[in-house]
Amino acid sequence: MLKAIYSRPLGGGYKVSQNKALKQAKVEEIKDKMEKAESIIFAKYQGLTVEEDTNLRKELRESGVEYKVYKNTLSIRAAKELGFDKLEDIFVGPVSIAFGYDEPTTPARILNDFSKKYKALELKGGVVQGEIFDVDKVKQLATIPSKEVLIGKLLGSFKAPLSNFVYLLSAIEEKKKSEEA
Repeated sequence: MLKAIYSRPLGGGYKVSQNKALKQAKVEEIKDKMEKAESIIFAKYQGLTVEEDTNLRKELRESGVEYKVYKNTLSIRAAKELGFDKLEDIFVGPVSIAFGYDEPTTPARILNDFSKKYKALELKGGVVQGEIFDVDKVKQLATIPSKEVLIGKLLGSFKAPLSNFVYLLSAIEEKKKSEEA
């Protein structure tokens, strides 16, 4: 009877290799998301209620931001494989990851605003266009307006002088008409 117990492979054989394959697939998934993202913001979410977390996820999703929670060991492995060794310090305790694919400021802005309302959410750092950001830099990033707002301001600044010029030309034309009459 003892011989039968010892003759089985440790860990159940196929389960160990299957588990390893699943973990490696998850690491590849995380790496893929990190490579595609313009910005990645990390936050400690422990202490949020289910309702608060649902509201946060909804707001992020509506803004095109993907919000995930992975095992820290798998996230660390993915980050190291991408050359972000300094991120290991961020992955202490429960950490969520917000991936911004289109607009680098969006995840930082939403998470920062949310952390002001709900103190349980705490920014931990991020990666923006390949550069590692500490919490202070993430908060600075959060203050930058979105691309659409900046484009609107730029177009508005172009429009104002043109509008003034058109107004000036029409005033000159009105003055000439009044002098001719």
